[in-house]
Amino acid sequence: MSGTGRLTRTLGARTARVVYGEPGPDDIRRELGHTSVIDLAHVVMLTECGLLPRDAAAALLRAVTALRGDGFRELYDRPAPRGLYLMYESHLIERLGADVGGKLHTGRSRNDIKATITAMRLRDDLADLLGELLRLQAVLLARARARAHRDVVMPVYTHFQPAMPVTYGYYLAGIATALDRDIAALRHVVAERSNCPLGAGAVSGTDLPIDPARTAELLGFDGPPLHAMDAVASRDTLLRALAAAAGAGLTLSRLATDLQLWSTQEFGFVEFPERLVGGSSAMPQKRNAFLLEHVKAKAAAAVGAWTASAAAMKSTPFTNSIEVGTEAVGGAWSALATVRDSVLLAQVLVSGARPDGRRMEQRAREGFVTATVIANRLVRQGVPFRTAHHVVGAAVREAVDAGEPELTKITLPEGLRADVSADIPALAELVAEHDRGGGPGACESVVHELRERCAEHTAVLTRYRARLSRAQRALDSAVAAVTGARDEGAER
Repeated sequence: MSGTGRLTRTLGARTARVVYGEPGPDDIRRELGHTSVIDLAHVVMLTECGLLPRDAAAALLRAVTALRGDGFRELYDRPAPRGLYLMYESHLIERLGADVGGKLHTGRSRNDIKATITAMRLRDDLADLLGELLRLQAVLLARARARAHRDVVMPVYTHFQPAMPVTYGYYLAGIATALDRDIAALRHVVAERSNCPLGAGAVSGTDLPIDPARTAELLGFDGPPLHAMDAVASRDTLLRALAAAAGAGLTLSRLATDLQLWSTQEFGFVEFPERLVGGSSAMPQKRNAFLLEHVKAKAAAAVGAWTASAAAMKSTPFTNSIEVGTEAVGGAWSALATVRDSVLLAQVLVSGARPDGRRMEQRAREGFVTATVIANRLVRQGVPFRTAHHVVGAAVREAVDAGEPELTKITLPEGLRADVSADIPALAELVAEHDRGGGPGACESVVHELRERCAEHTAVLTRYRARLSRAQRALDSAVAAVTGARDEGAER
């Protein structure tokens, strides 16, 4: 059918291109791949509820399965003046007749279908992103624990000035700690998308005796819509997904900024193998860690997508609307994919970065990063902190004025007790002593706790993916039961 009964004409070709685009084979496979899975579950449910005769259901299921098996190839050149879904539905009606193909849309709307597609695609993309973030966290923790990184003393910087002695492994554990919160945020979003919108209809459910809980089960959701209007009106889960992805992207951008700075000749803290750097088309001496710039920039995609989505949703009526369901969603998928790419780059960069322990320790000494710990040692001997702070600050000034690269002695002022001493401790000793407040001396316990959290996150993701796999098998079995494929297979 070319119209809706009331409407007999459709958009002009140019307007249709603006609204629906010009979908190519990849677009058709992606959108109709989700749509057709929903159709399989919906047809099974309609059959079980007595709303669709078994022979019509079997014909529909076979036709949809055939299209899926061929990657929807026969639809590639078919005009879609009102979008892919109606093009696909009209093909089934032409092929099977209105008495069969025309019954597919019973008890539903494009509104709840679209919301369900968004939910299914979002959970797939988030599970994939979550898996890659967990791999990155595992890499960070493995490097933080490795002796080649754990025992490499380096200065940590505040305001771009050397501040305190830490280790390279401790720094990596810090990134893993921040990433743990990004992972937890994504986990929350994945768990939140537990109700299937299918069954909500256009905006207020339906009076037909359907069983939305059954389609939810077959599609791997926990249950049916709680509230039909909310199911088609809301895309707030998408916003939270973009926010969580943006958070992870921002964390990685800060890691990349440090690594790029530390890989310069001026710092010389880390070096990347040739497979992770690039040269210059004009300057033969260049060795550019350019992949880090990609990591830094890619976070912008998620930040921008969240901003655009939130702006599109703002002040819209709380009901189904194109601003929310279509325009606000449009940029999300490429943004999530971009953050995933950033994670993949970060994995190889963290794995490949080689710290220069000699250079790091040299800069720690030259940066007078022992000053605060020396002051604290005076405090332990009863010297007021502000006095100790002044004494060590003066010693640093004397060393700088004398051209000395590091603190070698502390001149104690008159008036202090005779038994007060100001020894200059070894750098490694100083790092080990910072074992309170989450300092580098406690890095081993930090890594241990994070490894346990990483394992727990991974176990949850594994169980989630297993549940989706079970739902897919249940759907395959239900489809086979309606089409008789199981019986035919047994006869063969």
